[in-house]
Amino acid sequence: MEELFFKDWESLGHVAISTLVAFVTLFLFVRVSGKRTLAKLNAFDFVVTVALGSTLAYMMLGMVPLLEGIEVLFLIIAMQYVFAWTARSSSGIEKLVNSVPTMLFYNGQFLDKFMSREAVTREEIFAAIRSSGIEHINDVKAVVIEINGQMTVVKKSEGTGQSSLEKMPLHQQVED
Repeated sequence: MEELFFKDWESLGHVAISTLVAFVTLFLFVRVSGKRTLAKLNAFDFVVTVALGSTLAYMMLGMVPLLEGIEVLFLIIAMQYVFAWTARSSSGIEKLVNSVPTMLFYNGQFLDKFMSREAVTREEIFAAIRSSGIEHINDVKAVVIEINGQMTVVKKSEGTGQSSLEKMPLHQQVED
């Protein structure tokens, strides 16, 4: 019971040094790896974040040697980069790594089939519409749940040119 609060001074020093080295190492790796590591999370990025956090905790508490922990941090970030690069080069890998956007509401209709698949309620769609500053649902062209789980509300417009909805697999879903 007495080791619950304090084991010895050597252990405290070890944890302090491990924490400093682990924190600085992760900070440098994240800075070098680019903005993707800090982006809004999709499923893959969430897994990377959890893995980085777990590794950092093990390093800080001295549960793994620092060099092994640094190796794990490097490998996780390298795998994230390789997967992101591969997904950018291959649409099949992109579908594996990233989900696709799903239309939940289109031209005044709730798309119950897709709402059910994404476990989204009408109330959540109304909340997304309100948070976009739109009062009347008739002013909404579409509500899409993006690959990171965020809902995007697309207002109806009188504009011409290419629609942000045209090139997405959303129109195919609505026609199902």
